[in-house]
Amino acid sequence: MSASGRRHHEPVPLTKALDEVFRSLQPPGSPSVSAKVVGGVFNRWDDAVGPQVSAHARPVRLHEGTLVVEVDEPGWATQLRYLEREILERLAAVGGSGVERIEVRVRRR
Repeated sequence: MSASGRRHHEPVPLTKALDEVFRSLQPPGSPSVSAKVVGGVFNRWDDAVGPQVSAHARPVRLHEGTLVVEVDEPGWATQLRYLEREILERLAAVGGSGVERIEVRVRRR
């Protein structure tokens, strides 16, 4: 039996298992990121930003409320910085409410 009182071979909901994994990967004392927030950001990115933006920008990391997004050209970096507030609102609407700011980087080729 585990510390949570369940047997190791008993199934658990995937979101609960992922939450445990995310918590175990966090440094002590850092804010916890839930699987729901990560899923809302990474799985629903296309829904949140639309096909035109998602063709040029991809989320690559979420840490302590900062979402790192890579873009394929400097012009898209400027565009995402301009749209940051709107993107944050859209991400919150699809389950990414843990994102507080966006850091944009141009992908190296």
